[in-house]
Amino acid sequence: MEVVLTFGLVSVILGTASGAQNIGIIGALGVGGYIALAGLWASPLSGASMNPTRSFAPDLVANDFTSYWVYLAGPLLGAALAVVGAYILRGRGGGLAGSQAAQGALFTEPKKPDKA
Repeated sequence: MEVVLTFGLVSVILGTASGAQNIGIIGALGVGGYIALAGLWASPLSGASMNPTRSFAPDLVANDFTSYWVYLAGPLLGAALAVVGAYILRGRGGGLAGSQAAQGALFTEPKKPDKA
């Protein structure tokens, strides 16, 4: 469950709040909405941690690390799968055009020289 939840979370982040896909304040609403819905849906199943650090403190206080590996391996695997999926679907990304688009530029294609 942690793999699926983290895959969804990182996919939403990469699709709304990174580089050329940055959609401003609405990206934060999308990410926050996903976290809220994932927490409501998956909390009874796995606790809906999606963050190894968030699960560490309760295990530290209880001095019980028997199932902590799930909350460490699940988010790492889910995040890695989301990045691979984004790479397959959108390519490498970055570059000058992506940076300009992230800054709000509408026309990011390089200008062609005029023919004389």
